[in-house]
Amino acid sequence: MIEIRKATLNDIPTITKLAEEIWWPTYAKVISDEQISFMLGEMYSAEALTNQMENGYDFLILTVDEMENGYASFSKQDETTYKLQKLYLHPDQQGKGVGKMLIDFVEQEVKNLGAKQLILNVNRGNNAQVFYSKVGYHVLEEIDIPYHQYVLNDYIMGKSLM
Repeated sequence: MIEIRKATLNDIPTITKLAEEIWWPTYAKVISDEQISFMLGEMYSAEALTNQMENGYDFLILTVDEMENGYASFSKQDETTYKLQKLYLHPDQQGKGVGKMLIDFVEQEVKNLGAKQLILNVNRGNNAQVFYSKVGYHVLEEIDIPYHQYVLNDYIMGKSLM
């Protein structure tokens, strides 16, 4: 059984654990181990996640057969645009349709909040770009974002929700 639920501050340890388990296999061939460690610390510490949740990021937890296997996060950008901040699945859940279920859930949530567009950033080396294209997202821009001592080489992708 697959369940998607809204996360609370009590779910921070679960999100941190999932990020550790998912990021290494996802990014090992895309960015350096040093950058993975740095970004996990920057974005997934208890303090960082608390700050995100208290400042407008909604988090979701994906459970498959009573095991947490993924998470997503989104936030409002302006009156009609929301941003998918995070969407990650355990590698053993990829290709089974649960990622599509999770992004569909996010899209419905933001539509209910008045969104007409959902945007996201994806690393240009991340295979997730293929997934996003298959579910209707288009590259809007190629961007290099300075982030501390690193540069994030991303696509900004978007989808109309109208």
